Amino acid sequence: MTILCICTYFKGIDFLKSAKAEGNTVLLLTHKKLEHKPWPRDSVDEFFYLEDNENNFNTYHTIIEGTAFVFRNRKIDLVVALDDFDVEKAALVREHFRIPGMGQTTARYFRDKLAMRMQAKKFNIPVPKFSSLFNDSDIQNYLDSVPGPWIIKPRSEASATGIKKVQTSQEAWDHIQSLGEKRHNYLIEAFKPGDVYHVDSLVYNNKVIFECCSQYLSTPFEVAHGGGIFRSVTVEYNSIDQEILSLINHQVIEAFGLRFSAVHTEIIKCGDEFYFLETASRVGGAHLAEMVEYASGLNLWKEWAKIETAVGDNKPYKPPKTGKKYSGILITLSSHQHPDMSVFNDKEIVWTMNEEYHVGLIVQSKSRKKVITLLDKYAKMVMDMGYHASAPAPDKPTH
Repeated sequence: MTILCICTYFKGIDFLKSAKAEGNTVLLLTHKKLEHKPWPRDSVDEFFYLEDNENNFNTYHTIIEGTAFVFRNRKIDLVVALDDFDVEKAALVREHFRIPGMGQTTARYFRDKLAMRMQAKKFNIPVPKFSSLFNDSDIQNYLDSVPGPWIIKPRSEASATGIKKVQTSQEAWDHIQSLGEKRHNYLIEAFKPGDVYHVDSLVYNNKVIFECCSQYLSTPFEVAHGGGIFRSVTVEYNSIDQEILSLINHQVIEAFGLRFSAVHTEIIKCGDEFYFLETASRVGGAHLAEMVEYASGLNLWKEWAKIETAVGDNKPYKPPKTGKKYSGILITLSSHQHPDMSVFNDKEIVWTMNEEYHVGLIVQSKSRKKVITLLDKYAKMVMDMGYHASAPAPDKPTH
């Protein structure tokens, strides 16, 4: 087959390699600024570039016109978005050229947080109480009936980008008014303090065929807005928490009508209650795929490519056997351009990050307690050695 991969951020290397290894012709549409990144060039048959990667009319027009030109000499069998911000682009191409896969309506459930919440509520999946920002009366009724604090967040950004926590009705209105004509692109919801979890899974023929449940030790909001250190660890196997997280993830996949993909779902536990927060039809970011692989032995990127190929070829797919170890990840911005990672030398360390101005590592153990102990130890080391740095939460994601 010929697979058009759309990825305007540098990621998905293992997907591209696996898709090529399956015998496919692989085309990659990416951002011009990423042209010289170390893409696996032996696994990509042809590159195409966008000068602008924003999800707007001009970008969509360029993509449709460019794809139409490619179609004159070859057929494109599948279109895959490897990043959250490319889901709309891929859905548009599928719809326009009648290519099988997720269309624009279903794509909304995996990009638009308002659509997610409305669909989840329709299927009785618990979500924090929320409101759109379309109508002044609806907003005021919401503020009067739902106790604060509240979170005002973009409908189509990722992670904690662009999120604002407000304490009072007046503060909420001040921020809403500051959004001007763009306020319809935001929503407001009740702030739920608690532990945030992520479920990383693979879906094939509308069913979850693999999943790994993990817990953020510092929530994405805390990291983005409080300068914390990003950490996550595998959830205790066969625990009540794991069962509930798995149940909600299955409910979301069924309610949103996803046929096949990698999926990253986030859920919060507030007291004894669990609430669905958001989901995405892609592999989790921040090297969570590597963390999942060290816990389970399964590479989400590679298996996702195999699923896409199997669906396109009308052949069955069976996931590999997986293990049940515990893994944990720590990543932070660093004040040092090339931090000395040799000081982190425990035998449980199985992966270290090689990126300027970052400290990152993954540990693996048969004991979840051991993983958490090590992550706590390394977080303290990062702070004590002056390695840690933080930056203001961006209004928009960066490359």
